[in-house]
Amino acid sequence: MMMRKRSFDSVVDEHVRLLVLGSLPGDASLAQSQYYGHRQNRFWQLMSEVIDVDLPSLDYPERLQALLKNGVGLWDVIAEARRDGSLDSNIRDQANNDLVGLLFDLPRLTTIAFNGGTAARLGLKTLQEHANRYRIIKLPSSSPAHTLPYSEKLNAWLALKEFRRN
Repeated sequence: MMMRKRSFDSVVDEHVRLLVLGSLPGDASLAQSQYYGHRQNRFWQLMSEVIDVDLPSLDYPERLQALLKNGVGLWDVIAEARRDGSLDSNIRDQANNDLVGLLFDLPRLTTIAFNGGTAARLGLKTLQEHANRYRIIKLPSSSPAHTLPYSEKLNAWLALKEFRRN
């Protein structure tokens, strides 16, 4: 029987200019109760390059504070779903987070980035007509399951540096 898995609370405040949306935390992240907790997930290294802060060297609460201090928020598109393992392709019977509702709490938001194809496909469907108010960036997944070389992921993720100029 597939377990029902839930996303974490959003990490946002009124200063967020960039919102990074994943799909649903994987098993390693859920076990640690941390976004991008799998040791081979490259999210923290990629975001370090974007905001010029050495995130991997920080404790988890400090990482979240560093993101917020730099105008970056986190959440997931999916609130809960059944999934065997950690692969997005195994997601079934999902309920989505209230992304539209969150947008009203983020008055400075200019950019929404999707970490991976599933997040982008489901997130854009959820946001629908609201998406055209923001710069939308579809990123290759930071997950180790997405086998694109790190250098290629980094090249795509560096597009997020633009949000800092707004």
